[in-house]
Amino acid sequence: MKSLKISPSYLLFIIYASFITIGAVLLKLPISTNTPISWMDALFTSTSAMTVTGLGVVDVSKEFTTFGQVIIALLIQTGGLGIMSFAVLIFIMLGKKIGLKERLIIQQALNQIQIGGVIRLVKYIFIFSLSIEVSIMIFLAAQWIPEFGWGRGSFYSFFHAISAFNNAGFALWSDGLSRYIGNPIINIGITTLIILGGLGYTVLIEVWNKQKWRQFSLHTKIMLSATLVINLVAFLIIFLLEYTNEKTIGLLPLSDKLWASYFQAVTTRTAGFNTIEIGSLDESTLFVFLILMFIGAGSGSTGGGIKLTTFIVISLAVITFIRGKHDIHIFKRSIQPLYILKVLAIASISIFVIAIAVFILNITEDAEFLPILFEVISAFSTVGLSMGITSSLTFIGKFIIIFVMLMGKLGPLTVAFMLAKKEKARFRYPSEDILTG
Repeated sequence: MKSLKISPSYLLFIIYASFITIGAVLLKLPISTNTPISWMDALFTSTSAMTVTGLGVVDVSKEFTTFGQVIIALLIQTGGLGIMSFAVLIFIMLGKKIGLKERLIIQQALNQIQIGGVIRLVKYIFIFSLSIEVSIMIFLAAQWIPEFGWGRGSFYSFFHAISAFNNAGFALWSDGLSRYIGNPIINIGITTLIILGGLGYTVLIEVWNKQKWRQFSLHTKIMLSATLVINLVAFLIIFLLEYTNEKTIGLLPLSDKLWASYFQAVTTRTAGFNTIEIGSLDESTLFVFLILMFIGAGSGSTGGGIKLTTFIVISLAVITFIRGKHDIHIFKRSIQPLYILKVLAIASISIFVIAIAVFILNITEDAEFLPILFEVISAFSTVGLSMGITSSLTFIGKFIIIFVMLMGKLGPLTVAFMLAKKEKARFRYPSEDILTG
């Protein structure tokens, strides 16, 4: 009997689905909740935590006990750092050999180009992640321990440090972090974690090791410069669009307006925290949010979306075509044509998944188009922001959002590789031009 062969993409899907199921069982336990929740709500919450999304059909701060909230935090950490990363750590501690099959799965899970060095990368991931989380946890404790005492204050710092660095967006208050809209400690601490988590492990490790701009790889240069630019542009747009909106920041003092605009600019691309009511935003601002969520964070990071580098390459390809040139250049480097096909595939598959989900939810849900579109893009990009329809989703609606969150976490190409058939022979047909545009 031949051994069962499963592709890394399929195996990764199975592993995530298994952990989500285990998480749902743990969250359904009486010790996890203050009042009983349905299996679907437990599964939805587990998926949202494991995929580091942050959407919730129940109020995490009220429905779950401290034990349940710890389970959610562990699911977030596992999903953010990657299941295979934890598996590698256990293998290393037990002195086990990590074979080629395991390395391929790790490569797929961490979205790495090369298989070489993935084990060393996993070691760095744990060192950097825990160091950053503990450092900012202490920083956040300066606010929450005096406010809530040692026990509760320490737990709040622990939970939100994990949630923010892994770009999950779960908060232990019903209104998110709205009560701290102008608090410098919370704004700086949470956004620092979001930015560092969104840059990606490869970027953080390279910056730490090399520390000089000219020595950085093209990926790191693009991520650092594009993150700075897109955060700055988003901050200015949100500030200007919402400046007179009395339902959000219109009635706040200038300092709070600046903090709120900065916080939403950073969190929107993938983290899902909020310090203002999302449903009260102007429609023009919501449109900007949709774009930011779809773009997402960095490749190989804890965040989702089509990825910032994908967006940059697509934009450069369009500019290059308009200028009548053939090669895409950035930071004195050229981008290979094959990579252009890859980013187009990522964007196309993402749009297809979002479109199908929006179409189905428009049939099953009693909600307007914009909130549904916002919900689906937020789920696919593992952001976690909502215009307030998550808790009112039907059974089918919850199932669709669960599926979308899982697809967003695994990534469009992983899903494509799961469905694709291997090419048995390589041949080329004669080429012929077609009319476009």
